[in-house]
Amino acid sequence: MKFNKAALVLGAVLIAGTGLSGCATKGFVRKTIAPVDAKADAAGQTANDALNRANAAHKLAEGKFLYEMVLSDDSVKFPTNGTELSDEAKTRITDFVTKLKSDNKNVYVEIQGHTDTVGNPGYNMKLGEQRAEAVRLFMNQQGVPLNRMSTISYGQTAPVASNDTPEGRSQNRRVVVIVMA
Repeated sequence: MKFNKAALVLGAVLIAGTGLSGCATKGFVRKTIAPVDAKADAAGQTANDALNRANAAHKLAEGKFLYEMVLSDDSVKFPTNGTELSDEAKTRITDFVTKLKSDNKNVYVEIQGHTDTVGNPGYNMKLGEQRAEAVRLFMNQQGVPLNRMSTISYGQTAPVASNDTPEGRSQNRRVVVIVMA
């Protein structure tokens, strides 16, 4: 029995010693964790700053759309595979540029090119870009600075009418000019 008590006491001392040696002091924990907490706080602050900047940019962009012109009626539609501007299209663009100049010179213009679904998507993407670029160059000839205009092609991805009929495909061959403040 004495042996068992001695063994029990020795075991308790060993367990207590092992347990105490593995425990960290509050000071050690604070010293070790403080830099990690600081980095986490800084990362959180950076993320919050980025989110705040993104929200501010979104608010600035909201409501900045001013007006648009769509070159898509019968007299200004692009022919299949065509990028040439008709005389009617040139007249409409000239009138549009006159309005643009008189309204505000500090605007930004996005010119969007669209196609019907005839042909493969890659070709149509290039064709949409060529149509938008034709309008951009003509607007530049009318006095709109190139650095205030950009072009983007949507190819066949944003139809406004069914591509199942010739009339619908004709409406989809268009350029949209969007003016933003």
